[in-house]
Amino acid sequence: MTLLEIRDLTVHHGQLCAVDGLSLQLEKGEVLAIIGANGAGKSTMLRALAGLNPPTSGTIRLDGRDITRMPAYQRVSAGVALVPEGRRLFRSLTVEENLRTGTFGKRSGPWTLSRVYELFPWMAERRQQNASQLSGGEQQSVAIGRALLCNPDLLLIDELSLGLAPVIVRRIYEVLPDIVGSGTTALIVEQDVSQAMRVADRVHCLLEGRSVLEGRPQDLSSEQVEHAYFGIGVREEQH
Repeated sequence: MTLLEIRDLTVHHGQLCAVDGLSLQLEKGEVLAIIGANGAGKSTMLRALAGLNPPTSGTIRLDGRDITRMPAYQRVSAGVALVPEGRRLFRSLTVEENLRTGTFGKRSGPWTLSRVYELFPWMAERRQQNASQLSGGEQQSVAIGRALLCNPDLLLIDELSLGLAPVIVRRIYEVLPDIVGSGTTALIVEQDVSQAMRVADRVHCLLEGRSVLEGRPQDLSSEQVEHAYFGIGVREEQH
């Protein structure tokens, strides 16, 4: 069952074409990783899915429903939640207050405050602590918990590992099976290629806003991924 379908999506930043005719599908219960170098269009694509960057052309369908022009706040109610790059917590609020901001849409589903505390046990003990006192990895976990409390069908995570130590990244990724097992489908933008290949069911590699490689990690060689990531041989084929 297809949850997300993107067809010929093009997104501009001013005169710059950041996403160029991108098409992809995401099945329910799947983890899809989007990899690519800086400037490849990964975060712009994710922001377009969340309703933050309006597309120039193309369509976005969620569970068969056209959400291409739907405002961001309505997409939360429709079942889309974004964990933004840089976490974007409210630093003046406590851990629990930050988490509760994810419940404003009152969307029904398996994720409650107690369920998030089960997923991240340390949060319950520190729920009254100010978010500004948390480490980067702890802030990322709170940002994920906040998004889960929206009870999304589609969870978008932008640059999960950015600025975090590898051991912290591994710990956060360890909860991904529980998240997907609850019925949430995940689309992750990730610069750490090896990590993306470990956790994803499928990967897309973007280059200059286009998907230049797609497949299951076990079917892709290191050489294929490296060539797609750095554009070796790709640009010559496109011109």
